[in-house]
Amino acid sequence: MKEERVNLIKEKLASFGIEYYDVNGTTGIVTTPEKIVDVCSLLKSDADISFEQCRDAVGIDNFKKENRFEVIYNLYSLKFKDRLFVKVILDTKKPETPSLTGIWAGVNWYEREAYDMFGIIFANHPDLRRIYMPEEFEHYPLRKDFPLMGIPGSIPLPKK
Repeated sequence: MKEERVNLIKEKLASFGIEYYDVNGTTGIVTTPEKIVDVCSLLKSDADISFEQCRDAVGIDNFKKENRFEVIYNLYSLKFKDRLFVKVILDTKKPETPSLTGIWAGVNWYEREAYDMFGIIFANHPDLRRIYMPEEFEHYPLRKDFPLMGIPGSIPLPKK
């Protein structure tokens, strides 16, 4: 992303107290669950910034005592042909953030995957249910404390 565009984004987001970082030349921002909806609404709707697409969202387990979980949204601007990563850092005991489905409808499935695999709750999500694991499964397989070989007997396996 060009430096003048990064400066414009910094100017537009100045009131949010955003932290910035760089990932191999791609700009990233860090925000809180309380600000994520307002930040992303501005990123999408402001014609000078214009991130029309959310191309991906991923959950991350850092396996730390504090701020263990993260969600990173991969935004793309068709108008300016560049991307921006938006990271929200979540609490270890209650990993919850508002859903962004009201801004980008397609983020629905990405958030469901993060919920299913990491147990991250997306408040106000229109259909927050599991997509890979059975609803009654009590664990989250991509958490770092999940056993590598799974939990014996937790899911009935098909008979041979």
